[in-house]
Amino acid sequence: GSAAWFQWLRYDSWGKHTLRQTRLAIVYDGNFTCAGRSLWSHQTAKRPTMPRKMTRDNARKMFERLSTTEPSPQTELNYTNPYTLVVAVALSAQATDVGVNKATKDLFKIADTPEKMVALGVEKLGEYVKTIGLWRNKAKNVIALSQMLLDDFGGNVPQTREELEKLPGVGRKTANVVMNVAFGAPTIAVDTHIFRIGNRTGIAPGKTPLDVELGLEKIVPDEFLHDAHHWLILHGRYICKARTPECWRCSLVDLCGFKDKVMSPDKPKPAKKKAVKKKLASKPKLRATTKRTTKKAATS
Repeated sequence: GSAAWFQWLRYDSWGKHTLRQTRLAIVYDGNFTCAGRSLWSHQTAKRPTMPRKMTRDNARKMFERLSTTEPSPQTELNYTNPYTLVVAVALSAQATDVGVNKATKDLFKIADTPEKMVALGVEKLGEYVKTIGLWRNKAKNVIALSQMLLDDFGGNVPQTREELEKLPGVGRKTANVVMNVAFGAPTIAVDTHIFRIGNRTGIAPGKTPLDVELGLEKIVPDEFLHDAHHWLILHGRYICKARTPECWRCSLVDLCGFKDKVMSPDKPKPAKKKAVKKKLASKPKLRATTKRTTKKAATS
């Protein structure tokens, strides 16, 4: 027999896919089998039907309602200048804004410029941000980007996406946030909330954050483009939640294409299925004749 890697995609109800790979032992006996089962009979999960793409009229209504609910949306990250904004957004990757604000509350009092941050150093910076996930790598990136700002940009934060993405630890999403919040550019930073809403509602379905970003740029009316990602983040964080969307209090429920709407807070959550442990095939036992021949060979 030999071994091979099999990969397949499993789609969830919002079109987001996760790649799973499992190592399977292959035995060839005229038909490929795995643990006594034919590989060709393996049943893969069916991809659920995606909601219809939202029309431009409904997209306009959507942002008109969001702007009425929150006329002046703001980022929930605390910052004092463009530099501290870059640091805060870089630290917020795979972390909550609340957790980042707790860490930067004392940090920005002593290091709010690239010069002060470089003087602080990686070890002392780590003492401030060690409560944040992946803090060791993030601390190294913050010191490295601060040094690059001093060396290449005169200590100033660049205003273009291409220059921002050159900084260590700064990707497209971070660059879009800085351009939008610090410099007023009409960019859309797609995080997990916006990615979910884009696919769930049908306003900008896509398999990648870039797909959702480009889709939103096409369909969002120009007058709402600057604040669009703030509205969507807040909506996804507090109403259109990942596990249980609170559709019963959503102002966009009639525009949303999501089919499994939760229209009551008392709706029971689906029970978790217990994982069934599969028994692996035991190793074949050696025959008695093999032992005898081994003993004879040893005596001779």
